[in-house]
Amino acid sequence: MLESAEPFVKAVRNVQPRFNARRITALASPSASPNLANITNGKEPSLPMKARSIALLAAGLAGGVALALSVNNLTGSGTLSAQEAATLARAAGGEAERAVPQSAAQVNLSFAPVARQVQPAVVNIFTARVVRQRQQMGGFFAMFDSQPRVENSLGSGVIVDAGGLVITNNHVVQGADQILVALADRREYPAKLLFAEPRLDLALLKIEPQGATLPVAKLGDSDRAQVGDLVLAIGNPFGVGQTVTQGIVSATARTGIGVSDSQFFIQTDAAINQGNSGGALAAMNGDVIGINSVILSGGRDGGNIGLGFAIPSNMVKTFLRGASSGRFVTAWIGVEGEPLTTDAAAKAGLDRPTGMLVTGVSPGSPAAAAGLKLGDIIYAIDGKDVIDPSNLRYRIATQPVGDNVTLTILRAGAASNLQLKLMAPPESPARQLTQMPNGNILAGVSIANLSPALAQELGAGLPERGVVVVQVPPQAPAARTGFPRPGDIVESVNGNRVASVTDVRDAISTSPNRTLFGLNRGGQRVECLFQAPSSFGCRPAA
Repeated sequence: MLESAEPFVKAVRNVQPRFNARRITALASPSASPNLANITNGKEPSLPMKARSIALLAAGLAGGVALALSVNNLTGSGTLSAQEAATLARAAGGEAERAVPQSAAQVNLSFAPVARQVQPAVVNIFTARVVRQRQQMGGFFAMFDSQPRVENSLGSGVIVDAGGLVITNNHVVQGADQILVALADRREYPAKLLFAEPRLDLALLKIEPQGATLPVAKLGDSDRAQVGDLVLAIGNPFGVGQTVTQGIVSATARTGIGVSDSQFFIQTDAAINQGNSGGALAAMNGDVIGINSVILSGGRDGGNIGLGFAIPSNMVKTFLRGASSGRFVTAWIGVEGEPLTTDAAAKAGLDRPTGMLVTGVSPGSPAAAAGLKLGDIIYAIDGKDVIDPSNLRYRIATQPVGDNVTLTILRAGAASNLQLKLMAPPESPARQLTQMPNGNILAGVSIANLSPALAQELGAGLPERGVVVVQVPPQAPAARTGFPRPGDIVESVNGNRVASVTDVRDAISTSPNRTLFGLNRGGQRVECLFQAPSSFGCRPAA
């Protein structure tokens, strides 16, 4: 921890970040500063990712109000027709049916009332982390070993409770020794990290208002968002100060953007840049429906290109439930599946490949108790369409453990409903975390027995049974070959199926110098032959 907050606070007040508007910078990433008394924002490295860059942001937004509309009748009459007045009244309510504007008066709306109501609950977040670089030389230069270097970053957050709870992204505050929260009215508070969940990229901070009144944002129902809805993004892009941008909901169920296999995102074209991470996406009734987290940009020089992604507010609510108990656990029903193919959909009598084909049901699970079987097609949960396995995981993850849900399935061409009670994932069998001993190619590698609890802990997409690679230290022989990697499933050793850590250990011990592994990485099966001292090769499994 930093010894004193004062140098940090003074430096934060004087931050004048420099940036090139054409270059992606990660303001949530650390930048070097020469000493504790001079914390400034240096240039940040670009974040290329092959043909596109995935940039973690930093922003802020909040809200919890009804939209007020500023209307000017462009016809000059100064009055509205009864139809126009009714349409605008429905829009102001925020809960009514969407309608196509019928006149210029209905189009000439102002977002100022929403912005004024939301902005006070948006905060800027400044962090500092002290690192020490060890000198490689001894003697005289060794005395400089203790010279600290400070890395600092900035982001955004949303106040969600009058007691001082602030939601932000985990990557904004990860590894920080000191956190400062600055409100829009220039009040500043030191903050402490209460809870974080890297899998969701969410973190919960606490500030002490000391009796002062704090503005609070209302978390809305992100499931109500529809493609085409107007939204506002409020944050601190590039550290220039609180900024409001406007756009629409571009998509409501984005997955597979390279950040988290278990995540669903709301996509928007509202301008979101570095510095917006941890901020919010607000609906036109002032509710926060998402926490801005990710942007995609087209290459090294790409700025905002209208591809921003926010974590849905319903997932944020699930995170807050976990924070209140000190442990984040999502509900479990004990079913594995794969996306429905066009051929499988046609055979089932469906006109489109929407749904999840059940490929596994865990014994003793809620799915098993409800009568779900292999080959069933799940195409709705609580009346909401299931597009694919990721969609089902999200729908279940946003429900509290203990709730009842209804799955709509198709079996042998007939539709039916199954009632399930959600439960926490069990840790059975015991994980038996084991570091493999010296004398074989897996020396130093840690493996464990998979269970529903461990599969959820390590990330979505893993099976709930088998043996998983948990850790590969840099010095391990396997690290030089790239196989196995954390998350790989060990399915066989020397042609024999393995189901437990004990099976793997025993199989390797019989031929430590020449071992053939059957590995499963994200659904792709390969066979890898390791032969002492350094021979290695892989091929697709037959």
